[in-house]
This record gives sequence, structure tokens and C-alpha cells, in this order.
Amino acid sequence: MEQTEVMKPETLDDLIQVLHQIFESDCINVEEVQNIMESYESNPQDWMKYSKFDKYRYTRNLVDAGNGKFNLMILCWGEGHGSSIHDHTNSHCFMKLLQGQLKETLFEWPDGKCRGDMVQRSQRVLQENKVAYINDSLGLHRVENVSHTECAVSLHLYSPPFQSCQTFDQRTGGTQSRVLAQNRAQT
Repeated sequence: MEQTEVMKPETLDDLIQVLHQIFESDCINVEEVQNIMESYESNPQDWMKYSKFDKYRYTRNLVDAGNGKFNLMILCWGEGHGSSIHDHTNSHCFMKLLQGQLKETLFEWPDGKCRGDMVQRSQRVLQENKVAYINDSLGLHRVENVSHTECAVSLHLYSPPFQSCQTFDQRTGGTQSRVLAQNRAQT
């Protein structure tokens, strides 16, 4: 797959412009998107205006709607906040850590035949400026800020955008549809 000729994005605005160029095509080159996101060095002056925290749960803050081909969001994780185990509704998900650390736990899809504990596939801690990728063919995941003293901030790209997903009960594999809340960018 052909890659778009791009320069290293120096700012979040540069990154957004490069992503718009990449997503002009109907085909997504996962490696290219991941490389571009990794090449952007986190700078709080770039993204702080999008970071809105809630003391009870993590927040999803829209940065750019990507002309309907992708959503770019800043997710803010207070101390001890985490997501449910969830899918990505047949979308690509790129997650770049901008500040702090996040633990990502991957799970197998429940087989649907018997109810019981979901099978954990792997676990890793994502460090600042590192990028993780997942889609539904790779499994399900849960993301957590395990720190009880530090907040975390991550930049997520979803393509195509989605407004709901399935969440999973770790003990039973049972599913529930969930509409995802998001804050609009206030720039």
C-alpha cells in the first residue's frame, strides 16, 4: 500500500493536517497512521485546551471530526479511572499516550457457547509518546490509569468514527450496547 509523503508533525495542528492528507484515500495504511502518530512528540501546550477531566470517570473530548473518515479525540483519565472491556464496532483504533501511563489489557472474544470468565490474552503498560493499535479482529480491550496519584491523557484516532460500542462483563462475557459520550472541542 502506498504511503503519503509527509513531514514529521511538530504540533498537534500539524498532525491533524497530515492525518487529513492520509485519510483522503479510501484505504487505510495502519502502519503509516501509527508511524505518523508516533512521530508527534507530546506537547501539553498543543493539547491542554482539549483536556477536560471529570472526577468520576474518564472523558472523551473531540479534537477533530476528520471529514467523517476519522475522529481524533483526547481522552482524560483521572486517578484510577478505566474503561469497560469493549469492542471498536469494526473500526481501527490508534491510541497515543500524551501524559502519564495507561495499562491496556487485551481479551479474547467470548465464544457465546458458555458463560464464564473472559480469557485475558495480554497486558502491557503504555508509556508517554507510545502508540497502541487495536481493531475487532485483534480482540477486545480495557484501558486503565492504574495510578492513584497521577492523571493520564491519551490521543485516540478512530476510523471510521463510531458513536456506540459493545461492553463486556469480565465474569460472564455478557454484552451490553453503550452510547459513547463525547465533549465537543471548545477552541
